[in-house]
Amino acid sequence: MDRRPTTSPSCIGKRGRIAVALLLTCLCASGCSFNLASLTPGADKDEPKATASTASQTRSLSAKADPQESKVQTARGASLVQAGHNEEALVALNTAINLDPYSAQAFYQRGLLYQAEKRYEYAIADFTSANGLTPQQPDPLIGRAQCYLAIGKEQEAAADLDEASSVAPGNAQIWIARGNIYEKLGNREKAADSFSRAMLLRPNDDTARSGVTRNGGRAG
Repeated sequence: MDRRPTTSPSCIGKRGRIAVALLLTCLCASGCSFNLASLTPGADKDEPKATASTASQTRSLSAKADPQESKVQTARGASLVQAGHNEEALVALNTAINLDPYSAQAFYQRGLLYQAEKRYEYAIADFTSANGLTPQQPDPLIGRAQCYLAIGKEQEAAADLDEASSVAPGNAQIWIARGNIYEKLGNREKAADSFSRAMLLRPNDDTARSGVTRNGGRAG
């Protein structure tokens, strides 16, 4: 499920850059606690299709599968990222994925690493894989939305926040982020609804309250 974008980042004016920065800050504030790898690094659309030889290699890797060790390598990779050792972290996370190609945790962690390095195409691919393996978790969707925002794909980001808000309707920060992006897209109705839902969860949240007022809703 490679949804890796092939277009270059959109040109955004000063106001647009400020709005995107606010949206990214809002999303980060919601917290990404769920740890989830996808396509092999370096893979691209020109990569040759699988042959009998590569199928044999895949079976060989499957025979070496070790989900428990994959978890160990995933945790190691996450720790290395926090310590700033990104190259070593990537090796650990690639190893984790090779040991367990169904590890949503490893895909998510590698996506975070790519995102931090601004390798958004790779990050989107990994978040997509993580989401496919764990569709009821909001964090891969939030991570992917952040990447879409970073490259100017606001409609795609809005769609991910739609899904994230349905998966985690009790997360006020997701509703606020959704409100911000719909306000930026000019959909005041959806923006006001999002901010209103955030207010139900956080009645004293000034960001949600002002968002409702700006978009023609009633702040109660």
